[in-house]
Amino acid sequence: MTGLWRRPAVLIVITAVLMLAAGGAVGWVAATSAPGNDSVEAGFARDMIRHHQQAVDMAMYEWQNGSDETMKAVAYDIATAQSAEMGMYRTWLRQWGVQLSSGDPMAWAGEEHAHDSEAAGGLMPGMASEEEMAEFKATTGTDADVMFANLMIDHHIGGVDMAKAALDRSDDPLVVDAAQRTITVQQSEIENLEGHRDRILASVEG
Repeated sequence: MTGLWRRPAVLIVITAVLMLAAGGAVGWVAATSAPGNDSVEAGFARDMIRHHQQAVDMAMYEWQNGSDETMKAVAYDIATAQSAEMGMYRTWLRQWGVQLSSGDPMAWAGEEHAHDSEAAGGLMPGMASEEEMAEFKATTGTDADVMFANLMIDHHIGGVDMAKAALDRSDDPLVVDAAQRTITVQQSEIENLEGHRDRILASVEG
């Protein structure tokens, strides 16, 4: 199966997952009261969309340009799962009747987190800089496998921090459930990524 044929296939899968997530999320949202535009819940959802978008971007590049089949499979799983979650968060925001985007990353998480984001050039925790993304997208093969793992590990650590901040500040059932799942899944994926990265490095050095 050629790469040209497989790329549309994965995009179709991601689109289907997004549609299913959006449909299921409507029922969840209807059962809760609607947070306001400046709420912790809305801010968390907006920032997770932006955070996930970079993860999907990185994962799709690895899937198309890496060489380790296991690492590429991990990337595929991350891309599809986080694409679905982006659809879920967008559905929340639409159902709540709030803005889909905001110019103040991490403002919902308190002054300390907002200051850290500002100091990092407006990036949220764990996000790669433009320079890091450019460097990553200049790699292929094993180099792409290893750099993808390193960037995604940092990205997931940041995602876990964001989820913990949401748990500290919100008791909304939707947000609590999503944040808890984010922590569980991404901590597991961090260990998985570390294991595959170390395996690849050992094979190269050996």
